[in-house]
Amino acid sequence: MTGPVNFRAGFRTMHRDKLPKSAFQERVQDTYKTKGKLPEPTVCPTCGAVYHKGRWQWLPEPDQAHEQVCPACHRVHDQLPAGYVTLAGGFLAQHRDEILHLVRNHGEKAKAEHPLERIIAIVDHDGGVMVTTTDIHLARGIGEALEHAYQGELEFHYNDAENLLRVHWARGAAKS
Repeated sequence: MTGPVNFRAGFRTMHRDKLPKSAFQERVQDTYKTKGKLPEPTVCPTCGAVYHKGRWQWLPEPDQAHEQVCPACHRVHDQLPAGYVTLAGGFLAQHRDEILHLVRNHGEKAKAEHPLERIIAIVDHDGGVMVTTTDIHLARGIGEALEHAYQGELEFHYNDAENLLRVHWARGAAKS
């Protein structure tokens, strides 16, 4: 890994195999998760996702639907991500466009299948790139996709109390 990574107190560094099962199950404590069942049908006035049969889905907007902002749009509005993916290293600098294309494609695919999994932002950060997500599953998936496609070093830092995942992916310079 290139350089030290500073994470707030309460985070635990762990390998993918050692992540607790609870890290990727639905969390009751998450203030952005829908509490209880919403009246059906309910539509998010921001993105158009429909709450139907107990979950948010991409469906045609039904007539006379209740309205409530979905958890993903709520997180985007508040700018409070559940996942942070940090990309770093010389390889990133040399293959930035290709890597960001993979990140965006992974985010679009996840969003198409799961309306609550979205990329909030992709910004330059400390010489690398920071990707923020509405969901810990998407952050993990982006990290694993990068490792699968480009190798490198992948670390997960999970905070149970905040239901927050920080993923760090780095790879040194490409070999000529």
